[in-house]
Amino acid sequence: MSFYNIRLFFYSLLLAGWFISCQEKEQSFVLEYPDYFPKPVYGFDNNPLTREGFILGRELFFDPILSADNSISCETCHAQAHSFADHNLTFSTGINNQTGLRNSPAIINAAWQPSFMWDGGVNHIEVMPFAPITNPIEMAEDFNNLIRELNEHPRYPQMFREAFGNPEINSQKILFALAQYMSMLVSKDSKYDKVRTGNADFTEDEGAGYTLFKNYCAQCHVEPLFSDFSYRNNGLADVNGDTGRGRITLDPEDNFTFKVPTLRNISLTYPYMHDGRFRNLRQVLDHYSEGITAHHNTDPSILKSGKNGMNFSETEKQELESFLRTLTDYTFISNPHFSN
Repeated sequence: MSFYNIRLFFYSLLLAGWFISCQEKEQSFVLEYPDYFPKPVYGFDNNPLTREGFILGRELFFDPILSADNSISCETCHAQAHSFADHNLTFSTGINNQTGLRNSPAIINAAWQPSFMWDGGVNHIEVMPFAPITNPIEMAEDFNNLIRELNEHPRYPQMFREAFGNPEINSQKILFALAQYMSMLVSKDSKYDKVRTGNADFTEDEGAGYTLFKNYCAQCHVEPLFSDFSYRNNGLADVNGDTGRGRITLDPEDNFTFKVPTLRNISLTYPYMHDGRFRNLRQVLDHYSEGITAHHNTDPSILKSGKNGMNFSETEKQELESFLRTLTDYTFISNPHFSN
């Protein structure tokens, strides 16, 4: 073999290695998050994350085929522009204009959540979509009918093949694909995050609000996810008999306790609370300041300044609101990869 041929041979090996490396890089698809985030609860153990699975889940999420009359999709009640929450509706509207029982929570950083729904009635992200899809006042779909429709669809059999290796469509694959998509909805680029990484500074009001937040709110809304995902009674007056976690556990100590929501993108997800009773952040702060209704299990952390709440001054409320707005992630709500 001549020197030229030897050199050509090794060049070919290098080129092949470069091509394979680029191919692997193109095919790699991982859940990315900052090093100050904890490890996600969901590890994709039985549902390996792939680009094709994510794309399939995204397609399903935005497709009204998931509802019985093909009129509403997951996105109908979980809009990206509002951090995948139902903007400005106290209760979401299902098929046939039926009104739901609670305000739709935001779908955000779902891979870190050990349970779902305001009452924790669903304990795994792979099962979570089953509840709204089959709920008679939400999407009211039957999975046998859904599978039939997907099989008859011009694109879905091939998309399922690409995502899972064969074209068979079943309920597990539908739920797996949706879980992959929802798990990738990670919010990590707010001003708060930029301050945390040394790439921005709080204003005076924002910094003062952050100090107040750490003193009064962080016990439940734990950084950096801004929730500990526990269930607590936060002193809301009972207006509709919704006992929250109590209806799941049947334990009186859980009555009127609800899941602590994340505060990330909180300025986009109004109205607030499980029943959407508060229209804006100032009403929420007024509640925690002087509007607490005492129950036998009201969380003690919100009563440490007095029996009616935390007694914030108007200046403190403004400072808290300024800080809460630093949790808005504009990259998240405009990310084209999250949209169809």
